[in-house]
Amino acid sequence: MTAESVAARYETRWAVLMTAIIVFLLAIVVFTGLHWASMPPSRVEVIDATTLHLKGEFTENNLGVAVDAQGRITVHLLAEQYAFRPQCLVLPQGEPVTFRATSSDAVHGVLVTGTNINTMLVPGYVSTFVATLKELGEHSMPCHEFCGVGHAAMWARVRVVPKATFDQLVRTNRRPGCV
Repeated sequence: MTAESVAARYETRWAVLMTAIIVFLLAIVVFTGLHWASMPPSRVEVIDATTLHLKGEFTENNLGVAVDAQGRITVHLLAEQYAFRPQCLVLPQGEPVTFRATSSDAVHGVLVTGTNINTMLVPGYVSTFVATLKELGEHSMPCHEFCGVGHAAMWARVRVVPKATFDQLVRTNRRPGCV
């Protein structure tokens, strides 16, 4: 056996191995593409960002904290350059709270310091998540996604109060907020 034939055999093996790896990776890409096309990600809810102020759950009088007839707490939050609406949320300690949030103009980020709340708000989509805030006190809520020249001033507050205090606020105000 000559050196040339040995080298040719090794080159052929490497070529076959590299071709097999490339075919395998392409098969993964095709499978994933077809799988996600037939099963889109769950909980994707779209909304018309240009008209959300006019009707539906993100109109001005629907924003903030609300308690339904079954006692479920929902927060409707709207991010706009350069403010969160409402600017302050009052939430009960230790109770699950459903957040429904969106943006009307640019990509924004919601982060409630000291908690595990951290999400992106993209125009045209509603972000929905449930959180339970365990620590009493006030938390800052900055926008953590650069949204323009006023980004640094885009802050809101989240005040966590005892459940009894929250219940009293709900009895006296339709939409409890910071005073």
